Amino acid sequence: MSLQQEVDMLKRVPLFARIEPSKLKLLAFTSERLTFQPGQLLMKQGDMGDAAYVIMDGKVDILIDTPGGPLKVAELGKNAFVGEMAILCDVPRTATVNATEACTTLKISKDLFFRLVTEFPQMSVEIMRELAHRLEEANHRLTAANAKIKQLGG
Repeated sequence: MSLQQEVDMLKRVPLFARIEPSKLKLLAFTSERLTFQPGQLLMKQGDMGDAAYVIMDGKVDILIDTPGGPLKVAELGKNAFVGEMAILCDVPRTATVNATEACTTLKISKDLFFRLVTEFPQMSVEIMRELAHRLEEANHRLTAANAKIKQLGG
């Protein structure tokens, strides 16, 4: 994949959609391209975060450890951004991310991510918007789950 193709792909990631192409070119150039085979983990819940990943191709499952075993909470594919919470909050990974098919990613190191956020304030705004959107979605899912529990008599 060429640098320009990576820039074009990054434009389709909601977090980076409004970032200038020259800044996306820098991001693409300084990031590491990695491939994961089905069953390989991009990250494991509980590990410290050192990078975030843009999924360029393929699919992953987002799994949360529970007493009953792993619980799939989401499936993500092309143009998804994963792993940013651990590097933004400096906390252990909140989920395991498992490739379910061959997956090509762009690995963005924690240092590079923070350098870009510091140098390009618009990126900080986009991060806040994306995280607020994810929180809103989580609240909707939680409300629906609570309603279903009440409906079942719980």
